[in-house]
Amino acid sequence: MAETPHTQLDTQKKISFSIWPPTQRTRDDVVQRLIESHSSPSIFSKRYGTLTKEEASDIARRVEEGAFTFAGSSASSDDNEFEIVHAYNGVYSKEISKRMLDAVKSISAATTTTEDDSGPWEPL
Repeated sequence: MAETPHTQLDTQKKISFSIWPPTQRTRDDVVQRLIESHSSPSIFSKRYGTLTKEEASDIARRVEEGAFTFAGSSASSDDNEFEIVHAYNGVYSKEISKRMLDAVKSISAATTTTEDDSGPWEPL
């Protein structure tokens, strides 16, 4: 049976492409990149310090999960499909960046405070 333009159109309608929610593989890749960028020499580690792989892994997983949950609850069902996808992906990536930065800043501040609290200051 030869395909007619009508059956080709029906076939094309059945194909769907979705970028939200991200696949588990994509989410795992995000976590791995966060771990790598914070547990090895990078712009982030130069500024905020290098985390151990265990610290980076724990923080990265919590950050990604929190960002995913937050993004999933942020779009309105009244939005059109394009706006929903844009909102999800924009919120997801912004939340990951914000949450990871907050985490490394707090660790950096705690480390700096601990180093600064080595004893009372005495003038020379």
